[in-house]
Amino acid sequence: MTPEIVAFNYNATAELYPGKRSKRFRTLRYKRFDSAAEALRYVVEDIPRENLPGTVLEIDEQRFGPEEIAALYQDAAYPLARA
Repeated sequence: MTPEIVAFNYNATAELYPGKRSKRFRTLRYKRFDSAAEALRYVVEDIPRENLPGTVLEIDEQRFGPEEIAALYQDAAYPLARA
């Protein structure tokens, strides 16, 4: 586990910068979330896998790509119920 994940603030605001676009999911655009936990859930549970390459969440001035997003979502400290 990386130090960023150990000290991660799931209550911080988050910004989503989408990656690859597909014809099937054209509405994926920049989005702001009140909490990082909500943003992580949205990315993992709602975005089609083909749109994940290049997707970035910015939280507390740190950028997280798809692998880090998945790790934060699966971490025991994640505060929301998972699908």
